Amino acid sequence: MASDFYDALGVSRTATTEEIQQAYRKLARRYHPDVNSDPDAENRFKEISEAYQVLSDPSARKRYDRFGKDFRQVPEDYDERVAAGAGRRAGGGPGGGTRVQYGQYGQDFGDFGDMGGIDIEDLFGGFLRGRGRGGGPIPGADQEAELVLTLEEAYRGGRRKISFAGAGEREYEVNIPPGVTDGQRIRLAGQGGKGSGNAPAGDLYLVVRIAPHPRYQLNGRDIQLELPVSPWEAALGATVPVTTPGGEVKVRVAAGSSSGRRLRLRGEGMPNPKGKPGDLYAVVKIMVPKKLTKRERELFEELAAVSDFDPRGS
Repeated sequence: MASDFYDALGVSRTATTEEIQQAYRKLARRYHPDVNSDPDAENRFKEISEAYQVLSDPSARKRYDRFGKDFRQVPEDYDERVAAGAGRRAGGGPGGGTRVQYGQYGQDFGDFGDMGGIDIEDLFGGFLRGRGRGGGPIPGADQEAELVLTLEEAYRGGRRKISFAGAGEREYEVNIPPGVTDGQRIRLAGQGGKGSGNAPAGDLYLVVRIAPHPRYQLNGRDIQLELPVSPWEAALGATVPVTTPGGEVKVRVAAGSSSGRRLRLRGEGMPNPKGKPGDLYAVVKIMVPKKLTKRERELFEELAAVSDFDPRGS
């Protein structure tokens, strides 16, 4: 994985949201495993997908810019907690004074003192545990990290080895349930922050993020894709193959179908181990040859001459 998300997408640290989206789309089309057979393409695609998920989220990007690779260890409401603590401290005497540096760039956040009642360990999600605090055993903090999956990985599920860089890289073997959805959390018991003394470790929660796909659009458990058909298939009707995440299926295109017609394939969407699976919607898109043969041109010209069909008529 790239050491920097901006480098992974090839954008500057001042890139706009639109520039980040454009860079991701360009790279996704190049490295998606469906269109690139290079053995390293899948890893590259996961790398750019993870970078996009973070940098396209304003809150996550802000924390990443400030804390670098350790940003996932920092609570999302960090600024609010610091502001609240500073406000309470301003009304009383100065605190005892603990200066904290955090993140790969060594940002200095000043004299926290007692933080107006905010526990520094609580603020940083257990990151500073075991660094000289007194008292009895303290259970480890629960931690959270994003797990970026392709739509195909989410569809199939299965076991997968993953690693996260932080205070030392750790590797896990994760059981991904088939049909996992965006935002779903996978719990790894005892794999979170370490406890002090003999206290148990916390849990690690993996928040699933399904990367945008160049072919499929995901809406809950329903999947939508474009179905290219020829003008004669659309006009006369035909049975055509459709490639889905679960494999190839056949769909009947009714005679007289126009572009935009949605064909529903029940149960061919994302699996659901606990209930009804999603549906797949194939949206008809009529395609014409880029270059006609002499005979094809003659036939189209003949059709144009005899047909009274007006596509722009009422």
